[in-house]
Amino acid sequence: MHGAAAMREIAVVAFAQTDHRRTTDELSEVEMLMPVLHGVLEQTGLKTADIDFTCSGSSDYLAGRAFSFTLALDGVGAWPPISESHVEMDGAWALYEAWTKLLTGDADTALVYSYGKSSPGSVRDVLTRQLDPYYVAPLWPDSVALAALQAQALIDAGDTDEPALAAVAARSRTDASANSHAQVRGSVPQGEYVVRPLRTGDCPPVGDGAAAVILAAGERARELCERPAWIRGVDHRIEAHGLGVRELTDSASTRLAAEKAGAFERPVDTAELHAPFTSQEVVLRKALRLGDDVRVNPSGGALAANPVMAAGLIRIGEAAARIHRGESDRALAHATSGPCLQQNLVAVLEGDPR
Repeated sequence: MHGAAAMREIAVVAFAQTDHRRTTDELSEVEMLMPVLHGVLEQTGLKTADIDFTCSGSSDYLAGRAFSFTLALDGVGAWPPISESHVEMDGAWALYEAWTKLLTGDADTALVYSYGKSSPGSVRDVLTRQLDPYYVAPLWPDSVALAALQAQALIDAGDTDEPALAAVAARSRTDASANSHAQVRGSVPQGEYVVRPLRTGDCPPVGDGAAAVILAAGERARELCERPAWIRGVDHRIEAHGLGVRELTDSASTRLAAEKAGAFERPVDTAELHAPFTSQEVVLRKALRLGDDVRVNPSGGALAANPVMAAGLIRIGEAAARIHRGESDRALAHATSGPCLQQNLVAVLEGDPR
């Protein structure tokens, strides 16, 4: 879709997110989401009636009930009737759908939001439902155990070691000190092994949160935002479902998505990577050819806040926000879903020349 993006300019013009917390027992999904929706609309001065298309991302498995996303529409306001869609994925994939909708010319503005409450149950067990249902899921390997398998493969291949992983965790938590929305901030001891070789600091916090962005096309984007974050390309790819036929120390799908999105055409100065585990940042840096001069996860990344189904959209939003503030000129955003970086989306964003 990189070539199609040149036909119509589309930009992220606003981004909002919750303060991510370990638990929000006192709030329903709608109550957690509404301040974010109001906040992102206020940034542009738009009202719900001004939005041409709405798309959301969430998971019924987290909520524990079918069609749970329909309840969230109470927070959007679905009357009078609106043009709306939903993906059972991270909100980054909802953004992809909205982007393609705007490319067709059927809409000029889009609201994209996603949310997830991981606190009510064991998210490590819930995520096993993403696994191959015949050969892997019956063994019940949880998300941390599978990430540890990938981390050990990286160590065995000589691509990293435990001190290097600890350094990734320390940098991420330190950078999160400047992010008021992060769930965990500042220096955190690596702690005990969760699943060897991953320690507490190598793993993401479990928590609840939501995020939203507004997309706009052409001159409409410039009217709504002083410095829009133009989406120069987006692409997403998937690895084989079977873990045994994949090379866990590399991510061919991320590399291909980045290539198709135009990420390798010119250097980026910022990269927001959806790497819930420290070892996954090692894989992504290599696949995306990121040098030491690229600022990686200045927000703290998923190691500082990892609301399932929203963390990928937040990576795009954080990258766009840095362009809005003039802190970045060309940024890469990445989102993932599934075990061991199974599905990967890459977006390239740019600001107007200064």
